[in-house]
Amino acid sequence: MTNLDQRPELELLEPGQPCTEIEVLEPRLVPLGGVRAMTVYRTLPQRQRSLVGAWCFADHYGPDDVGDTGGMFVPRHPHTGLATVSWLFTGCIEHLDSGGNAAAVVPGELNLMIAGRGVTHQELSDHATTTLHGVQLWYALPEATRFGENEFVHYAPEPVELPGASARVFIGSLFGSTSPVETRTPELLGAELLLDPDATLTVPVRREFEHGVLAEDSEISVNGTPTAHRELAYAPTGADTLTVTAGPAGARIVLLGGVPLGERILMWWNFVGRNHEEIVEIRRRYQAELGFEPADPQDAGKRPLFGDFPDGQPDPLPAPPLPITRLKPRE
Repeated sequence: MTNLDQRPELELLEPGQPCTEIEVLEPRLVPLGGVRAMTVYRTLPQRQRSLVGAWCFADHYGPDDVGDTGGMFVPRHPHTGLATVSWLFTGCIEHLDSGGNAAAVVPGELNLMIAGRGVTHQELSDHATTTLHGVQLWYALPEATRFGENEFVHYAPEPVELPGASARVFIGSLFGSTSPVETRTPELLGAELLLDPDATLTVPVRREFEHGVLAEDSEISVNGTPTAHRELAYAPTGADTLTVTAGPAGARIVLLGGVPLGERILMWWNFVGRNHEEIVEIRRRYQAELGFEPADPQDAGKRPLFGDFPDGQPDPLPAPPLPITRLKPRE
């Protein structure tokens, strides 16, 4: 646990006083495959903010009519140095990875894939799904654990009933509910909150955490700051409460939090590394291991990163070309 005495830069507010310094991050639209390219709304990373705690990526999608969008069709692709969190509200996605894990992602149940030093996986909406709606989240692994083995974890949290609201805590602890999932990343929080129409919920949070509040299905207010549908409200460290208010239709919220990672990371495509040379090597080895490019002699004798995959699956995705400029890490 982070010791507050070792963090002199943390400005503490009076007990019970919510932070008012809310930064609202607007989503940008990104096409994500499919027959006609399903659109996702990406709030992390942004130019002005790369991380919320260790959370480094947040995509929101749907509700989408699969008949119009083609659904989710993301063939085999790689990850390193991060973990993926799949959380659905409607529909079903079939997950398959090179660690030997096959699972159905269904609403209200966590599917966590820790990539570690390397993994490949695919995500395809199943044939019975007519409407697809959910979030895809990543968090960066710290230096101490980012070269570990890959792992897949499933967890179905029980709802916590609150005055005017309910919560499902899929990572970390909140409202007396604690997820048993080991994340290999210190001090994370992930939860889905459902608020009744016009309800106000005071959320007790940890002072050393920064938080992101995703207005998943309607406009909300976070500590008095209006946050539109699909926007992410960022709250810095220092306060022990967040106050969220729903509109007349109620609201669903995805709450993310964590101790600031405190490490400079470099995100490129599906990789999280620390410097340009590392990303170049990871890309080169992925391209060679999946047969897109010849193996480089300098990688001879190195243990493969990305594992085997079952036969009969869609063709994997090649890595995009590297930019002509040098990649730079960010905090």
